[in-house]
Amino acid sequence: MSDPILVIRDLHASVDGKPILRGVDLDIPKGEVHAIMGPNGSGKSTLASVLMGHPSYEVTEGTIKFKGQEVIGMAPDERARLGMFLAFQYPTEIPGVPLSAFLRSAVNSVREEDISPREFIQQLRTDLELVGLDQSFGRRNLNEGFSGGEKKRAEILQLALLKPELAILDETDSGLDIDGVRIVAEAVNRLKSPEIGFCIITHYTRILNFTSPDVVHILLGGRVVKSGGRELADHLEEVGYDAVKKEFGYTSDEAEVEEAPQS
Repeated sequence: MSDPILVIRDLHASVDGKPILRGVDLDIPKGEVHAIMGPNGSGKSTLASVLMGHPSYEVTEGTIKFKGQEVIGMAPDERARLGMFLAFQYPTEIPGVPLSAFLRSAVNSVREEDISPREFIQQLRTDLELVGLDQSFGRRNLNEGFSGGEKKRAEILQLALLKPELAILDETDSGLDIDGVRIVAEAVNRLKSPEIGFCIITHYTRILNFTSPDVVHILLGGRVVKSGGRELADHLEEVGYDAVKKEFGYTSDEAEVEEAPQS
């Protein structure tokens, strides 16, 4: 295993004064796929938002080091330029902004030199095919009129174009039918390389059936309570979250925290 590209230690975070993350410890190396699983309200989406610097959340204790640099205090765009990426659970529709224009602006924002129009179009065509979207999507407005599956594929399209070193996928499988999950997972599999680490945040094991994570972490009550191999996800599928809560001595109230919606 290579050295971790992301190192989280004793991370506490709150929103509106309410504690949500309560001491998260996590290491993610390049070249590995890590899955974070937990019931609704366990703090999974909060963790994703805190990692990317969402201003609604306050880090009250702990550290987040990416490539050896402390990122707490960095703006989201600074973290993106450093090599972090977040695929949203609920991608936003932006009328009047073509998908291709948005993506080219995003690519230029993380590069030292702007990408040429010709190079961008060539790469966009390749990556549209990669995620199973028709070439016409490049001319459509960002997420406007997209189905749930198309919105999630557009997030993976952005991931493919940006080429980050850490990709955080926040419940990218939510709201998708089995074919949509398979297509998104296959695109993720094609993007796997020794140069990128994946953090897949999910409630279900469906996407893990296609992505084969190296490590699975269980998040309860704002803490990582257990880590293991793929068999840990299979155990969750078999016994359910209630049994896991009992295993670690949590009541339902203790295992769940309120999470602010993404915006």
